[in-house]
Amino acid sequence: MTVTAPPETTTPAPSRAVAAGARALAVARRRPVTAVALLLVVAAGVATGAFWSPLADRPWADAVASGVPSLAAGHWWTVASGGLVGVHPLTALLGLLLVAVGVGWAEGRLGSRRTAVVLVVGQLAAALVTIGLVAALAATGWVWAVALAGALTGGMSPGVLAVVAVASATLAAPWRLRLRLVLVVVAAVGLLFLGHLADVAHALVLAVALPLGRRIAGAPAGSAGRPGRREWRLVAAVGLVVIAAIRVLTLVVPVVGPLGNTASDATVAETVVSVVVALLLAEGLRRGRRPAWVLGLVLGAFYALVGLVVIAVVVVAELTGRMDEVELVGLAVFVPNAVLWAALLVWLVVGRHAFAVPSRRRLRRRERGAATGPEVAREALHRHGGSTLSWMTTWPENRYLAHGRPGAGVTAYRVHAGVAVALGDPIVAPAERAVALDEFRATAERAGWVPCLFSTTEELAAAARAAGWRALQVAEDTLIDLDGLEFKGKPWQNVRSALNRATKAGITHRMVRLDGEPRAVVAQVRAISEEWVGDKGLPEMGFTLGGVEEALDPEVRTGLAVDAEGTIHGVTSWLPVYGPDGVVVGWTLDVMRRRQEGFRAVVEYLIASACLTFQAEGARFVSLSGAPLARTGEIEGGVEGRDVLDRVLDRMGELLEPYYGFRSLHAFKAKFQPRYAPMFLVYRDEADLPRVGLGIGRAYLPRARVRDLVALVRS
Repeated sequence: MTVTAPPETTTPAPSRAVAAGARALAVARRRPVTAVALLLVVAAGVATGAFWSPLADRPWADAVASGVPSLAAGHWWTVASGGLVGVHPLTALLGLLLVAVGVGWAEGRLGSRRTAVVLVVGQLAAALVTIGLVAALAATGWVWAVALAGALTGGMSPGVLAVVAVASATLAAPWRLRLRLVLVVVAAVGLLFLGHLADVAHALVLAVALPLGRRIAGAPAGSAGRPGRREWRLVAAVGLVVIAAIRVLTLVVPVVGPLGNTASDATVAETVVSVVVALLLAEGLRRGRRPAWVLGLVLGAFYALVGLVVIAVVVVAELTGRMDEVELVGLAVFVPNAVLWAALLVWLVVGRHAFAVPSRRRLRRRERGAATGPEVAREALHRHGGSTLSWMTTWPENRYLAHGRPGAGVTAYRVHAGVAVALGDPIVAPAERAVALDEFRATAERAGWVPCLFSTTEELAAAARAAGWRALQVAEDTLIDLDGLEFKGKPWQNVRSALNRATKAGITHRMVRLDGEPRAVVAQVRAISEEWVGDKGLPEMGFTLGGVEEALDPEVRTGLAVDAEGTIHGVTSWLPVYGPDGVVVGWTLDVMRRRQEGFRAVVEYLIASACLTFQAEGARFVSLSGAPLARTGEIEGGVEGRDVLDRVLDRMGELLEPYYGFRSLHAFKAKFQPRYAPMFLVYRDEADLPRVGLGIGRAYLPRARVRDLVALVRS
């Protein structure tokens, strides 16, 4: 018997057009303000023909586009209708794209109601204020203003810039600062070099929207953030690149701006030289070089000063009626450039702390004699070994005191508030500790500094006491012994849960040398780090806290938590701890940061995975490091320590906890069942303690301003 299957019934699949329409409708429901704005712009562009021919060619242009002539003719509605049409097909199409991208993104950040209010109010207010300002300036006879008083403009770009500027307040650092700087640069360059009606509107709307953005957007009051070292350097470098690009563009494509024609008598050779100098200077600023910073100050001050002189001459000539005697060739380029250089000058002065890397010659000179360089510290660590914090002595901010013959060892220290603060133990053989302490004290006293050693081991503290120093416990190192480590039992339940959840989420652990990773990986690590740094109410901390630059050291290991799509959810960096035989015996945790929107338990997962990795490699221990200004309980020390420095450090820990979370971090490390090793402050006598406390505070926050600290205490 043969059984015949019934014929298959097929349902016709929806056409691509229907599917695309459904997707567009879904997007429109999520972004109704964007959808309505796009429909209005498309309808107005088609009705007026603005998408295929210039609006200025139409006799009724002043009845649609906005400007002084439109209002003079009684066409009051053009204040609104002008935002829906472009005066040229290219600007009309670009405006359509700007609305789709800018308003669509902002609506997702601000919500539909707030976006609609900001868009409409920003567009209408910008149009009205711009027309009024241009009419007032035209009455003075300014050629540029008179020309604008007869011009028409269109497009929704002022309103779009308003919503984007307000929405920027909702971004996390460093993207908030970056987006705002892009907006400011675009508006400033347009106003200074082009000077169209739209450029005036852009500058006016940003002048209001950026300062009020946080309040309008309802962003948290504490989310203002501040640039990190890398951001200060990057913005300065980009500013110079912009100046160089403008120099080339004004030579190739001269335009008529607020101060006249940007065409000048500069030759190609002069332009090439100035561009090369600007790019070399930009590279130096990007690297944080102090010589580049000094040269930038000199050039910025020169251009700003000469620009002021030129402006003064023009004003005097205008007031005395002798403008016909003033040579204006190049004025339209020089004065705007002077404004940009002046802005760069202010940026360099305010961010001077980020440009402290000395020249290579100075570094070499510093390394001769008593002051040696990081490479000598590395050699000493390879020869003598060091404590869990010893690799931090190779960081470039340190100074070095060489002891005795070559290879005998070094002491790394920093000078703040007249205090020479040595980091950890001197890197010498155990038998040389007393000599190293005596040489360090003599060097500090010759320079008029107060000597101290911070976060030393118990062995060094004992040697110091025997040599007449005082020692006070100020922190605790958290150590995990790797021999026989297994994450079994109830105390390890949280760690096991993190490992299991990461496996289910498809997240894997990679232990790498960050300097050998692809640029895309390093960029993700930088983004995670800068997001963490940018939203702090205070600057980056230093001293015993490193960052991405320190993680790029070829001897430092970096743990990455990566999902199946290549997204990094968290990062840890591990500093080597050398034994006296030149073999790495342990690893110390430094950087520990995670993506805000990533896998929540990523830090527990990274630390547990690193422990297993280092255990398999034969390491003896892992140090989770001592959280600054935090500890588990009572400390050693006499009455003088508890009455003076201990109170200072406790108070600093309380004040900084909401910003940096050190005590929460110290409590978090207890999940890994560590053993604690005391860390000591070694100082000469009790009279030094007030200065020592100030010096340590400045070591951790070397770039904090007085008003930052005042605000911190008030909070």
